[in-house]
Amino acid sequence: MPIHNAMVLAAGLGTRLRPITDTMPKPLVKIAGRPMIDYVLDLLQAAGITTAAVNVHHFADQMENHLKERAEPEILISDERDRLMNSGGGLVKGLSLLEDGPVLVMNADLFWVGEKSSNLDRLISFFDPEKMDMALLCVRNEDTTGHNGKLDFSLAPDGRLTRYQKGMPQPVVYAGAIALDSRLFDDAPTDAFNLNIYFDKAIERGRLYGIVLEGHWLTVGTPEAIGLAEEAIARFGNGA
Repeated sequence: MPIHNAMVLAAGLGTRLRPITDTMPKPLVKIAGRPMIDYVLDLLQAAGITTAAVNVHHFADQMENHLKERAEPEILISDERDRLMNSGGGLVKGLSLLEDGPVLVMNADLFWVGEKSSNLDRLISFFDPEKMDMALLCVRNEDTTGHNGKLDFSLAPDGRLTRYQKGMPQPVVYAGAIALDSRLFDDAPTDAFNLNIYFDKAIERGRLYGIVLEGHWLTVGTPEAIGLAEEAIARFGNGA
């Protein structure tokens, strides 16, 4: 099924990127001359997303001013100036700005380069709401730059995900992109909560699935990681 709406989680404080984030929000930190969130929005645009809700908190005015310059996709601001809603609460608040139905969710500070075909197109095609609560884009640890090595899930041959424990086969890292139906959160709390609650609910029901990312995945958590990310971009490609 086609997906035209997206939610971008962009409201975090970016504390590990201080002192850079003492004066700007993390999604606007430039990697190879471009703000991180622009890589993410380019990936979404290329996958056919026409409307994206973006939540803002830290230096929210800077975020809004930057996003106003964007023609595609259309940007809707989910304002968290008064209170951060964590990953789950922020997602639910942002989804309220969009039509009910299938949606892509992405983190504003996680992206990839060097894909041969669109990972988001593959994720959209893979997502089957009849048997899945969520489909996650995942990545092998060896295809990451800037990651701390933590393994999140074990990926079964049929794509089903379970929480990783030492020795389990096909360990993968969550790559920060999800395909889901927004009605999954009809019973969600209205205050702040962590999205991991819904990952675990889906695992219990056998309805959390994933695919493996093609290309190279980047996360920039510290000032030192900026140079590593720029080296990876030069080596594997220049973004979407």
